Amino acid sequence: MSPFEFIETSISGNIAFIELNRPRQLNSLNRLMVHEIVVAMESFDCNDSVRVIVLTGKGRAFSAGADIGEMSDVTPISLELLNQFADWDRLALIKKPIVGAVKGFVFGGGFELALCCDLVIAAMGTEFSFPEVGLGVMPGAGGTQRLTKLVGRTKALEWLWTGERIAAETALKYSIINKIVHTDLLMEETMKMAERIAKQPPLSVRLIKDSVNKAVDTSLFEGMQYERKNFYLLFASLDQKEGMNAFIENRNPNYTGS
Repeated sequence: MSPFEFIETSISGNIAFIELNRPRQLNSLNRLMVHEIVVAMESFDCNDSVRVIVLTGKGRAFSAGADIGEMSDVTPISLELLNQFADWDRLALIKKPIVGAVKGFVFGGGFELALCCDLVIAAMGTEFSFPEVGLGVMPGAGGTQRLTKLVGRTKALEWLWTGERIAAETALKYSIINKIVHTDLLMEETMKMAERIAKQPPLSVRLIKDSVNKAVDTSLFEGMQYERKNFYLLFASLDQKEGMNAFIENRNPNYTGS
């Protein structure tokens, strides 16, 4: 029996899967569902056999956004006492690669969840949107921040102010997603990407993610200093020795994550 009510999890080889499982509600996100996603992510992040985490949604939508019924009667004080976005902050601390496989609607909190992924593959016809302005509110789980860092101030304001739906092709143009595939091939193409990353040395993958995330929030010079320290650190790993010896010996490397 699954320990989760609103998600399903599994592991295949070195790849872990988290599937949003409220298809009748278009995978709308309530607080417990977000908490379950974070708990599963943290569990996989600590599992040495897992090298990549895939996040997707059951049914015809990735996620249509927050559960409005749960939020309609809250107050500023109740939100503060609930610490509404604490779980979202924990998502930013996941060290392993997160690959999102999205389709249908990716709206509101669902869009914010997709933006928490490191790479995103979208099915044809997928639409992205922040419709919160039409409800008298705004994104609160990082949407204004992550979108602006990806697409720039003016485009972010346009989409956030209008709630306009963003086609997958436009999302690709603005680097919100990495690839568009036929719906029937979504998981197959996602697996190809995940498996390719999973074959790489885990410590290198982890520190590359760490360094790229640092680049988003620091100056070029500060980021380069941070990158250099991670570069040096990898020369203490067995995988560095294995990778270079395998290259010299013209054989496939066997990375262990140590």
